[in-house]
Amino acid sequence: MVDTYVEPLAVAAHDIDRYAVVGNPIAHSKSPFIHTAFAKQTQQNISYERVLAPLDGFEATIRSLMQQGFKGVNVTVPFKFEAYALCDHHTEQAKLAGAVNTIKFTEHGIWGDNTDGDGLIADITHNLNTPIKGKRVLLLGAGGAAEGVFQPLLAQHPAKLVVANRTLDKAEKMVSKSFDAAIKSVACTFEDLKNQQFDIVINATSAGLSDMALPIPSSVFAENCLAYDMMYGRETPFMVQARASGAQVADGLGMLIEQAAEAFSGWRGVRPETKSVMEMVGAL
Repeated sequence: MVDTYVEPLAVAAHDIDRYAVVGNPIAHSKSPFIHTAFAKQTQQNISYERVLAPLDGFEATIRSLMQQGFKGVNVTVPFKFEAYALCDHHTEQAKLAGAVNTIKFTEHGIWGDNTDGDGLIADITHNLNTPIKGKRVLLLGAGGAAEGVFQPLLAQHPAKLVVANRTLDKAEKMVSKSFDAAIKSVACTFEDLKNQQFDIVINATSAGLSDMALPIPSSVFAENCLAYDMMYGRETPFMVQARASGAQVADGLGMLIEQAAEAFSGWRGVRPETKSVMEMVGAL
């Protein structure tokens, strides 16, 4: 199912390069607004669409978009691992993550990249002015979103990085990929978080899509903690819990826009400015 957004520039249809975001669910996505704003800002002739892929039909959806002449796609929940497997070539960021959120179709095959980590780091350190170096960081979840940001978080040299997940084996698998043995990275279940406190808590689960509360103790939020939910556009139970615990709370809109700028740059060869787009999308 394709939901087409307004083409950004008044040019003939055959002169427009087509892009899309693919996921399930997808109707909530603000990516079309963001990429349309980027296109206007940088004078790029593109259109950008929402595509709902069946849960068992991701590859078929991608192949169909290729046949229709699309130039590339963004990939969101729950297809980032499938996207990695589908790609013929991967950037170093994608290899480290084992997941793909940005695909480029070329004559040499399908290229996969992961811009989630760059987007998250830029939002936390630049937009929210919160350094990660030396901080105690908790990453909730071990799916594709978490995989995309684990290594970039390590690269910021936190004092420690704990990955908590409902099932321990997935968290342990992620932690085993750590490239820096000097940084303490630990895997645990949500139940193991009792008596632990963190300076930055990042929710990389999709629990917010269904308004599901995570089984984490409120004590994880240290004084002056930043609680960051990678979901956006709604007050999730995680954000409610963190706010009630006195934490500074942020959603993932800034990350979405920053990672979109990286993806746009990979497709078009020009990196757009993000501050004005953040203000525009935040007002929608």
